[in-house]
Amino acid sequence: MRRNTISSAKRAATTATRTSLAHSRPSPPFICAACRLTAASTASQRPFTTLPCRNQQPSPSPTTPTPNRESILPQTHYDHFPTTFPNGPPPNSPFTPNLRALRSEYLALQSKTHPDLAPQSQKRQAEARSMRLNEAYKTLQDPLRRARYLLSLRGIDVEDEAVQMGENELLMEVMEVREAVEEAESEEEVAALRGVNDGRVEASVGVLERAFARGDMEGAAVEAVRLRYWMNIEESIVGWEKGQGGGVIHH
Repeated sequence: MRRNTISSAKRAATTATRTSLAHSRPSPPFICAACRLTAASTASQRPFTTLPCRNQQPSPSPTTPTPNRESILPQTHYDHFPTTFPNGPPPNSPFTPNLRALRSEYLALQSKTHPDLAPQSQKRQAEARSMRLNEAYKTLQDPLRRARYLLSLRGIDVEDEAVQMGENELLMEVMEVREAVEEAESEEEVAALRGVNDGRVEASVGVLERAFARGDMEGAAVEAVRLRYWMNIEESIVGWEKGQGGGVIHH
């Protein structure tokens, strides 16, 4: 009986001790809901570095698209005909072009840019392009116009050179040839005069060819004046009529 009492007392003391220890443990600190959410988000994030895949191609760097030649507005008459003049004006190209190739390219371009083919909203722009193309062809297919144009690109006016020439042997020769055309009485005489003058024109064009090839603008300007006189003679011969003399000179 005494032993049972002692055992009961020991069990009661043990239970009381455990209860006391349980109540003596500190309670966890209070954490608000926002703080708990932040802590969970931070814990889920881990620093990492990305390495390119072995088969991954590098992204191309942005570049400005290069416009094709057709989209560039012509700066000179030569730019209208890139096939005939792939290298531009002299001295990169010969002074005398392939006239057959020039005409062929002109007709092909004219058929594409004719104003009648353009929509009504672009009719005015098409007409302007067609006019520039016509002017370019008219200039480049004629040796005198071509020489004048090339000199104008360098700021040289052929008319000024003509004034500087004054009275010399050339002017005397030109006057004599004109008188011969006016006094010609037959087509045979005119044909003979034309043959001689054709030789003068050909020789003058040859001088211009060499002058532009070496960049001699001063020599080209003087020869352009000479060519202008021979072209005037040619027009006079072409317009010759028996009893009326030479034709009207336009140059």
